[in-house]
Amino acid sequence: MTKVNLNNILLKVEKPARYLGNELNTYHKSPNEDMIRFGFAFPDIYEVGMSHLGLHIMYNLLNSKDDIYCERVFAPAADMEEMMRNNNIPLFGLESREPITNLDFIGFTLQYELSYTNILNMLELGNIPIYSKERSVDDPFVIVGGPCSYNSEPIADFADIVVLGEGEEVTLEILDRYKLWKNNKTSREEFLYDIAKNIKGVYIPSLYTFEYNENGTIKEFRPLKEDIPQKIEKRIISNLDESYFPDRIIVPYIEVVHGRVMLELFRGCTRGCRFCQAGMIYRPIRERSFEKLKDLAEKLVRSTGYEEISLASLSTSDYSQLQELSDHLINKYGEEEKIGISLPSLRLDNFSLELAQRVQKVRKSGLTFAPEAGTQKLRDVINKGVTEEDLKNATQKAFEMGWNSVKLYFMIGLPTETYEDLDGIADLAYNVIDTYRDVHNGKLTKHFSVTISTSSFVPKPFTPFQWYGQNDIETLREKQRYLSKKLKNRNIRYNYHDSNTSFLEAVIARGDRRLSKVIYDAFKKGCKFDGWTDHFKFDLWVEAFEENGIDMDFYATRNRSYDEILPWDHINTGVSKKFLISENERALRGELTTDCRLNCKACGVNVDIARGMC
Repeated sequence: MTKVNLNNILLKVEKPARYLGNELNTYHKSPNEDMIRFGFAFPDIYEVGMSHLGLHIMYNLLNSKDDIYCERVFAPAADMEEMMRNNNIPLFGLESREPITNLDFIGFTLQYELSYTNILNMLELGNIPIYSKERSVDDPFVIVGGPCSYNSEPIADFADIVVLGEGEEVTLEILDRYKLWKNNKTSREEFLYDIAKNIKGVYIPSLYTFEYNENGTIKEFRPLKEDIPQKIEKRIISNLDESYFPDRIIVPYIEVVHGRVMLELFRGCTRGCRFCQAGMIYRPIRERSFEKLKDLAEKLVRSTGYEEISLASLSTSDYSQLQELSDHLINKYGEEEKIGISLPSLRLDNFSLELAQRVQKVRKSGLTFAPEAGTQKLRDVINKGVTEEDLKNATQKAFEMGWNSVKLYFMIGLPTETYEDLDGIADLAYNVIDTYRDVHNGKLTKHFSVTISTSSFVPKPFTPFQWYGQNDIETLREKQRYLSKKLKNRNIRYNYHDSNTSFLEAVIARGDRRLSKVIYDAFKKGCKFDGWTDHFKFDLWVEAFEENGIDMDFYATRNRSYDEILPWDHINTGVSKKFLISENERALRGELTTDCRLNCKACGVNVDIARGMC
């Protein structure tokens, strides 16, 4: 196979180490005809993709099999892309430096809706037909997974295979059936039909069709074959101690967003925040044991040389053995080897400042909390379950222990929000200042600061708030201006998310198959890296929607009724629509739903798997 020659261009681009592929702990195999070649593709630059835990899990899992060769594929930065196009260099796998057309599969992880144009750009750079219907029997199969795959309809025209749920087992099952098909190599359609019939968690968009009503809503969704599922179920790994997790990960040459050992404590979350998609789609909660994590930490520290261990989960402070695990890690690695311990995703109402202080002795970091809403009324609506008293107690104790800054995260545009709720955000910020003064005898030190960050609520599939429309762009901007005035204080820094970006995210998140053409046209107009402020071209997106006669507000700002067929209704996450409706009604009444580990709420998730774990 011909390898890509990069000698003439790497010295002319920024950070050439992004494209070398010989880092510590990478795999290099000699491909043969019997070997399945898989490209794990992350639709963003190297530094972002290399910080993604899922990449490291799947890369090492697939390469642990002798007959599978998994390589990494990233979106080249703008300067590298220009050099590649000018020199007719196709997109390539980092490990072999061979064009991605030599792969059997190219698998994209869908972490963010605004990465979709990058997927199309990478396919074009790799000389792979963008539309699935245009691919021949010799082209790689394009497979997608990740959280956004739960509504993959906006890119349904481009994906051959959608994996729903956790990918470790189902991906290997797909590759096993591919081996059988490869020996005969009849047609792409036959292989796709085979795995749609025989593998749970596989959705093949081309084998299903939609019909629409005159008002634009969905009239019907149906399979084109009688013996494929009407409803596609997600896959769940039931026992994390027995599932694959790498004991070595790739160590980049350059600094990446998160360069550290990542210990995955558990999957799922039982808190039930009503805006949170991850908390619904990743149910049930399943923990790794302390003994397993202790063993993984030892192996990963020794195999990487990293100086930080991050405890990864949706809500780290909810891990049942957190005290035992953190004591072990701090005693063994922190105090003896000065390896830092990172505790992300901590909650205001149950985290230990004493633990945080022990962590600070090794490596200093700020304190970050997410009240999400400014008033108790709205926090009850979203089922956040924390109080103003929780925030006051936490910040007071932190300031007494020596912290001089705190970051608070909120959402604006939440369902039922009023300007009183925005006033509540400002009130909380000023209350933190008052708390600091109380601790320091009425004084504010020059190092003291409160950072307030607001993101705009984006209604996501499979949440109790999936039926709500987003605030329109001007309303979001007005709320941001209102808060900017309220938070004018030399000790407060206010950051907010671009409203155009949030609006487009909502359009795509709640979109259907008709958006595939729009995404393609936006890409052809020059849209890519849409999640990056300096690359985002909102005007070109607006043009693409207008030229296709599609109203963006129809998807983003329109409230939907319970009886409307949603573009993702054919996907079964385990959480029932009945439960989501019930939670939405409880939100309207301002009623809290307690942690379902304390008392099962019958959300519909697989009882056999959940038993003893939720």
